[in-house]
Amino acid sequence: MKVHQLEVGNMKNFTYVLEDEQTSDAVIVDPSWDLDLVLDIIEKNGLQVKYIINTHHHFDHTIGNDALAKKTGAKILQHKDSTLKKDATVSEGDKIRFGNSELTVVHTPGHSKDSMCLVGDSKIFSGDTLFVGNCGRVDLPGGSAKELYHSLFDTVCRMGDSMILYPGHNYGNSPTSTIGREKKTNFVLQPRTEKEFTEFMSSD
Repeated sequence: MKVHQLEVGNMKNFTYVLEDEQTSDAVIVDPSWDLDLVLDIIEKNGLQVKYIINTHHHFDHTIGNDALAKKTGAKILQHKDSTLKKDATVSEGDKIRFGNSELTVVHTPGHSKDSMCLVGDSKIFSGDTLFVGNCGRVDLPGGSAKELYHSLFDTVCRMGDSMILYPGHNYGNSPTSTIGREKKTNFVLQPRTEKEFTEFMSSD
């Protein structure tokens, strides 16, 4: 699975084009702004986009959906808890296949009720659940520090240390990281009880 990582807009968002190199099938993750950059990659690589996948419903991860769906004919996939317009829903454990590549849906609420990570080929596309050096905020509607605690410590941190992290924003000191590196260096992931974490997040 080849990853095209694009920083777009003025909020340091990442949009991803994931390419199955054996078949040229592809998916787009979190399209928002600068859609010409996305379309340029699709055209230059002769890609057939099967799906547009949103890691959660916030506008800065979904505003490009309709335009790209119209251009590519791709279906829009979102978690079943999303209230936005979509062609199909996914939930925990579902497999999203394109060509010979596959992404597994991992529900990680906390930043929002419908937040999910996409895991495949030793990679995790974490949306706003986990950033390099930080994590998503919990003070927006549907946010929950308690849910984020369990998503981070019971789910994300239990993935392999070598798993490559591809976050939803370029907020850290590098555009990518690994789960192992984040467990060592990310202040959010240092050992805390649920109570300590929720107090920490509310005081941030």
